[in-house]
Amino acid sequence: MEFIEKLQTLASRVPNLRSHLQTEEATKNALVMPFIGFLGFDVFDPTEVVPEFNADFGTKKGEKVDYAVKKDGKIIMIFECKHCDGDLSINHASQLFRYFSVTEARIGVLTNGVKYRFFTDLEAPNKMDDVPFLEVDITALNDSVAAELKKLTKPSFNLDELIIGAADLKYTREIKRQLLAQMESPSDEFVKLFAAKLISGPLTPARKEYFAGLTKQAFRTLIAEQITQRLQSAMGDTTAAVSVSVGASNPVPQSVEVTVETTDDSGETKRDDKGTIVTTEDEIEGFHIVKAILRQNVDPHRIISRDTQSYFGILLDDNNRKPLARLYFNRSQKYLGLFNEQREESKIPITDLNEIYNYTDDLKRVLAFYEKAPATKED
Repeated sequence: MEFIEKLQTLASRVPNLRSHLQTEEATKNALVMPFIGFLGFDVFDPTEVVPEFNADFGTKKGEKVDYAVKKDGKIIMIFECKHCDGDLSINHASQLFRYFSVTEARIGVLTNGVKYRFFTDLEAPNKMDDVPFLEVDITALNDSVAAELKKLTKPSFNLDELIIGAADLKYTREIKRQLLAQMESPSDEFVKLFAAKLISGPLTPARKEYFAGLTKQAFRTLIAEQITQRLQSAMGDTTAAVSVSVGASNPVPQSVEVTVETTDDSGETKRDDKGTIVTTEDEIEGFHIVKAILRQNVDPHRIISRDTQSYFGILLDDNNRKPLARLYFNRSQKYLGLFNEQREESKIPITDLNEIYNYTDDLKRVLAFYEKAPATKED
């Protein structure tokens, strides 16, 4: 199993486990220890993972790090754990700050088993930074985050390369934050930077207001164009006309010009003239969650999406007779449509996309039925 698939397997357990994890110790056993294990360290080998590691600090005795992770006999990471619903703000990292300064570890991890914040000492030697260089939510993984986590695995761990990469990650994230702030509300200095290259003469208040609006619009257009290119690539259809608009109330709505499909009660597809269908970020994320759930049972390339005016459909083999799920997200109350072996649909209200993981068995059951069922005309 690939590294990201292992983490997604752990993530799929979170919704069901969360309500049962009443203590910090339960969180460590159910979520943190498996995570450390997926990094390649044997949690049952005290030469690799030391629970309750003694980290006395000055006159403070009996200070314990939840986990100290070792490689080649040296401590390389320390983990401070909170309850799965615990706060991971910097105000709750005081213990980790103390432990960091009295151990040889250069990587400190603050976690509640779902979210992980990775720190190092880029600003001052042996003093943990206030800002993490990497933040991970295992229920919202993507390939780029998994690639960064893989650098922390036992086979790949290289401290010098990690520290260099940590600096890149930390400062890149801060630059992105600054750019986002300028996108929403360009500062006078930022507007002047571009206006000076485009016009001569003084930047009057009227001109400044004009170029501030243009700067915001240019940012949004640039982002929209990038989304369009990615969406075209993800659809695998270079002939589709794709346009994306970015607005303040809905930062990244994606409008795709495709053949509009609606389905009547019999399940038969009707095709209208071309119209505009809005594919939202939530629908795309929901689609990827379904693929993540089923990828161990079927080639993910066989799981195809069809967006319609009334719902976002997810099909096996792009076959309308093999619906896996439908996402009804174009309304205030979201619904997940699930199917049984008779292709009868049940609509389930959800409030969070991660609730889709709660229906893993239902999705796998209908997939197994289609894989065993005889071929239909659309196969």
